Amino acid sequence: MQNALAFSHQLLKEVIQPGEIAVDATMGNGHDTLFLAQLVGRSGQVYACDLQEQALANTRQRLTEANLLTRVTLLHCGHEELDRHLPEQKIKGAIFNLGYLPQSDKAVITLPETTIAALEILLDRLAYRGRIVIVCYYGHPGGQAELDEVRAFCQALPQKEYSVLNYQFVNQQNQPPLLFCIEKIAKSKD
Repeated sequence: MQNALAFSHQLLKEVIQPGEIAVDATMGNGHDTLFLAQLVGRSGQVYACDLQEQALANTRQRLTEANLLTRVTLLHCGHEELDRHLPEQKIKGAIFNLGYLPQSDKAVITLPETTIAALEILLDRLAYRGRIVIVCYYGHPGGQAELDEVRAFCQALPQKEYSVLNYQFVNQQNQPPLLFCIEKIAKSKD
């Protein structure tokens, strides 16, 4: 069985094709951003955001070393501000890694209210059969509250419009991350 991170990549690889738009809503150290840049190819674009300068610097370096920086728009903002930066084109995939930036200040964490706002923005722009993957790390102060909010949000999505998967290991120690995957199953009316 795959851990949450590996499974998140599999879920996105199944739907994102070259030329499409993808979002890394919590760029962190740039691992997911790099993965998405490889998926969208030369003709696609990734929009990656983070509040922390360290995340932008780490991601820029990772993308530069892989010669993929031109495929990514790096945004120094919170994910709740994505609507101001995304193109009109529909998004095929997005990923969140909720919690804190590894090897940094653990007091700087993602917050339920900004995460839900970002999810609402991305759902509005999600393409038919597009997916949003949310990996919730919750073993830190504030993490359980965010997990509870994300779970409630996902459970409340109308099943005629979205399919929602919850993936987790239930017998592991140290609060292993939980994964939610939201797939849009209803075609837009516009």
